[in-house]
Amino acid sequence: MKKYVAILSLILLFVSTVFVNLTYASQYSLSNEDTHTSPQGVSPQAMSKDPLVGTVAETMNSGGYTYILLQTKKDMVWVAIPESKVTVGEDVVLAAGFEMIEYKSPSLNRTFDSILFSEGLISQGGSAPEGAKPHKKTLGSSGAKPSTQEDIKVEKADGGNAYTVAELFKKRKELDNKDIILKGKVVKVTARIMNKNWLHIQDGTGNANDGTNDMVVTTMDLPSVGDTVTIKGVLFSDKDFGSGYKYNAIVEFGQVSN
Repeated sequence: MKKYVAILSLILLFVSTVFVNLTYASQYSLSNEDTHTSPQGVSPQAMSKDPLVGTVAETMNSGGYTYILLQTKKDMVWVAIPESKVTVGEDVVLAAGFEMIEYKSPSLNRTFDSILFSEGLISQGGSAPEGAKPHKKTLGSSGAKPSTQEDIKVEKADGGNAYTVAELFKKRKELDNKDIILKGKVVKVTARIMNKNWLHIQDGTGNANDGTNDMVVTTMDLPSVGDTVTIKGVLFSDKDFGSGYKYNAIVEFGQVSN
């Protein structure tokens, strides 16, 4: 009898062990599947730092994007940019972008194994424009900033996420990728660069010597120089578009109101 009980106990122990191991294996398998089958996952080293230089081998427009099969010196890569006019055989320089793995384009009804989403054209004609090499990093943009030619004094906007220009620079690390509100005066406008408008906003705070008096904002809106505006957008810290366009702080996706 004792021998029978011992054998039965061993059998139960074996079955229990097998069940637990199968359960862990199933959970591990499901975990891996969730990781690797994400339809639009970003690769671990997704951000490209340098401009994309090459020849247009194939192109098509769809859903507000221009899809380019770019022949570079190393290989051929698919790149998507905001809709632009390019032709097969043309040499282009595209801004740095990020890679999407297994990206499905609804408008094309096509899945790309890998595609880079770029901010858009830097130049057409084959060579990177002058100044495409990385510049020394500054608190503001890498390019020349407009100087303050008058005493600008704009009252800070209302709201818990409202900041002055100086505060945005000072708190840029903690506010990275956060919604913000900024009120200031438009001192410079550059339209349709990489398919968006670039504004320089000043409110009288910050220091002109280190550029913390001037905040760059990208937007689809187009105010005029001299307008006092309120901007709702997202602050990004240490943003590098490539080609020397580096910003310690920049506001993107700006929505401009008077």
